Amino acid sequence: MAMPVPEDVFPEELPDREGASVRETFELFSAAAPKGWRVELIEGEIYVVPPANGEHEEIVSELTGQVRDHDKRLGRYTGIGLTLPGATDPVRVIPDLVVAPRGSFDDPHAWHAPDPVLLVSEVTSAATAGRDRLQKIRAYARAGIPVYLLIDREADEAVVCSEPVGDDYAHKATHKLGTAVPLPAPLGFTLDSAAFRGAAAE
Repeated sequence: MAMPVPEDVFPEELPDREGASVRETFELFSAAAPKGWRVELIEGEIYVVPPANGEHEEIVSELTGQVRDHDKRLGRYTGIGLTLPGATDPVRVIPDLVVAPRGSFDDPHAWHAPDPVLLVSEVTSAATAGRDRLQKIRAYARAGIPVYLLIDREADEAVVCSEPVGDDYAHKATHKLGTAVPLPAPLGFTLDSAAFRGAAAE
């Protein structure tokens, strides 16, 4: 069970749940996580992710702005929890960005089915890059999410994954940051990734 988190982040009054299942432990950590921290459950492993740095958030902000400029009917969500089908157990993730028709998540629930989602995007960091490139591709494809956009800061590229089939995407297009990044249907517009490179280089 992967929980890379400093010992002083979570309150000491977390209940002692020796013998708790992974799912129960995930629920405990989710309830106790400080604001800004994300707790995800991927392929039976729990991951505790600290708040993102400024460079990361500048890229997410630029990405959401470009989506808004292209289609104001789309909602842009940066804190939505998704419950996805897993190989054996459900996966719970909080993507950096979820794009869906506005009003898709207008309910009191903390976790949502992926049915209305048109695109998910992750912006890599040192702590999350491996999962963003591997486990999350499998999870998003398995859920049938049409487009997965990976902004890979370490590789200086954007990867557009589309046409989900099984636990992978049939089509993956890699674009150097700084170039145009076409998004396929159901989006059908082009992003200017020069701003993503600028934010990463600051």
